[in-house]
Amino acid sequence: MPPTADPDEGHAALVRLIRDEWPRVLASLVRTTGSLQLAEDALQDAVVRALDVWSGEGVPPEPRAWLTVTARRRAIDILRREVCRPDKELAALDHHDPAVDPAPGDGEPRDDLLRLLFTCCHPALPAEAQTALALRTLCGLTTGEVASALLVSEATMAKRLVRAKRKIAVARIPYRTPSAHELPQRLQGVLTTIYLLFNEGYHAASGDSPLRHGLTTEAIRLVTLVRELLPDQVPVVGLEALMRLHGARMPARLDADGEVVRLTDQDRGLWDRDEIATGLTLLGIAFRHPTERPDAYVVQAAIAACHDLAPTWDQTNWAAIVSWYDVLVAVSDTAVVRLNRAAAVGELRGAEDGLAELEAIDGLPCYLPLVVARAELLARAGRLDEARAAFSHAIGLPGNEATRRQLARRLGELTSLRD
Repeated sequence: MPPTADPDEGHAALVRLIRDEWPRVLASLVRTTGSLQLAEDALQDAVVRALDVWSGEGVPPEPRAWLTVTARRRAIDILRREVCRPDKELAALDHHDPAVDPAPGDGEPRDDLLRLLFTCCHPALPAEAQTALALRTLCGLTTGEVASALLVSEATMAKRLVRAKRKIAVARIPYRTPSAHELPQRLQGVLTTIYLLFNEGYHAASGDSPLRHGLTTEAIRLVTLVRELLPDQVPVVGLEALMRLHGARMPARLDADGEVVRLTDQDRGLWDRDEIATGLTLLGIAFRHPTERPDAYVVQAAIAACHDLAPTWDQTNWAAIVSWYDVLVAVSDTAVVRLNRAAAVGELRGAEDGLAELEAIDGLPCYLPLVVARAELLARAGRLDEARAAFSHAIGLPGNEATRRQLARRLGELTSLRD
């Protein structure tokens, strides 16, 4: 073993590479192999190879390039075992150089990951399967995190992913970048995937930290690319506005010890004013576009803008926020939307009215944000025993450790009070 080789350093470098670059390397491999399963298998084998080689020989100067080349060679080995594979196809892959790929056509995605997102959101797959497959395979979320994002159990999500991959294989759905005229029909799935990717970064489903900056940054990068590709699509402009207006608050969401700071207590002087300005500009562009009905992303961006423009929590325009939520219910009547509206109603009209709205919501009995919202409203209504029970329930639900610690502190505060 060379004296400079450090097994721990090699392992740490590989962990970072998988965390930060897996989706892009996979996207490149799918493009060159034309098969998601083959690309996944080859990349997994390359990771095992890297773990062995890097521990003994040290980390290469270009880890991502090393992993990509190794995975491509592994894909060639796998293909050579398939006697029905044409020799010319193997030769094309063997000599393929990603650096000299032919440029995409006009109006087609130029970013590998974005191209593959549009590819995965194939109209032959159900909408929920498109999003689940893209989040799990391309965006690097675990099955549990995807399940949390789509509000289903992990077991249900695992079955859904298996069915989606089986349908791709049976129906021989090609991993071909869609042409420019096909992009609009796949846009909804792409935007949903990017939106949920951002949400996982903003409110992590598990782990110690409630934030995953890499995911929020990647989501904003992707939606910006989509807007450049489809600048006249109002949902795209609305989604970018929404994510930038939310992302502007990231610097104030954790304190110096890495603990969660609620929106009510955040130092608004830490908010990124440039991002707020960008979000408001995009929101203005979306408003100026004529549409037959309000777009859900634009409406959510308007709600986010109400928060970002308020100098303090007490000066928040709750009447405007509730009004926007009424519009959102009209265009996207989901349990989560009604939950957020109920919390706003509680601020505008009082805790008991907010609780009445929450009690009317079905289908989210163990959804952490709903249980927390109910606990906070119960506390404000002076129903402390019920509030303590609700916070105890919330602490036992799946979530990241930082959020669990925050809930424990709130429970401690209520426990110290007398009825």
